[in-house]
Amino acid sequence: MAATPLRIAVVGCGAMGSVYAARLAGAGHDVLVVDAWADHVQAIARDGLALSGPDGERTAQVRAFQSPPAEPVDLVVLAVKAADVVSAAAGLAPLLDDDTVVLTVQNGLGSAEEVARVLGAGRLAVGIASGFGASLTAPGRVHHNAMKALRFGAYDGVSGGGLPADDVERIAAAWRAGGFDAAAVGDIAAMQWEKLICNVAYSAPCALTGLTVGEVMDHPEMGPISRAAATEAWETARALGIGIDVPDPVVHVRDFGAQMPAAKPSALLDHEAGRRSEIAVINGAIPREAAKVGRTAPVNATLTGLVRTREATF
Repeated sequence: MAATPLRIAVVGCGAMGSVYAARLAGAGHDVLVVDAWADHVQAIARDGLALSGPDGERTAQVRAFQSPPAEPVDLVVLAVKAADVVSAAAGLAPLLDDDTVVLTVQNGLGSAEEVARVLGAGRLAVGIASGFGASLTAPGRVHHNAMKALRFGAYDGVSGGGLPADDVERIAAAWRAGGFDAAAVGDIAAMQWEKLICNVAYSAPCALTGLTVGEVMDHPEMGPISRAAATEAWETARALGIGIDVPDPVVHVRDFGAQMPAAKPSALLDHEAGRRSEIAVINGAIPREAAKVGRTAPVNATLTGLVRTREATF
């Protein structure tokens, strides 16, 4: 049981959100989930949320809704796709009171800024999930292959504004109680970029080719492109003055890929399901960020253009 159980709402109960909700509920937190998929919500309400993975199977009893109920909570976990964060954030009012913390967990760059514009920076925390592989196998059922780490920081934490450090640590403690490797960090922007360097190496290359992370890493044609995308992101982060701890981007992405060679990035899973991916905030973020310091990012711009051209047919 968690030392201090929290009232938690997970908004966006897809694969990742379902893993979060099931494990947090198992730690003794009072968890409700919100998702637009009616079959998923009905299955959870009827049978519970079933989670399987490397540490076995469990079923968590959580309440499920298609829209936020009028129940203020201690923590909202915003786990929707990047394209949906603005509308989801705008609908959170029934879950909020003056002390509610909103934790936004999305791929890529830019989502936290969108949420802050809707809700303000003072209640906002940013989460980075690394080394996860999860999929919904049926309504009310989720499977995860791996679970490496979660890191949390205050939005605008580098400048000293925003959410107090004690509140960020309270969030981390709640997730640790659920069995996650979770910690509060002072510079969440650096963590975002360290993950993004890995994401750009595999997201677009895998989506375009259907190859897994490990297959891209060692592919004679796509391997050099993958490494060039990562190097370009690393150079952009350094030009922006981001305090990343990555001496060599190629070693960084190879170490990351070696931990999950059979994994399919979310962009490839989206394409396999006929959905548009979050490529605009992953590979597409690099040319936008590079332009802020007078640079270009032609590798990531090209990869993004190819993915978006393919997605135009979906």
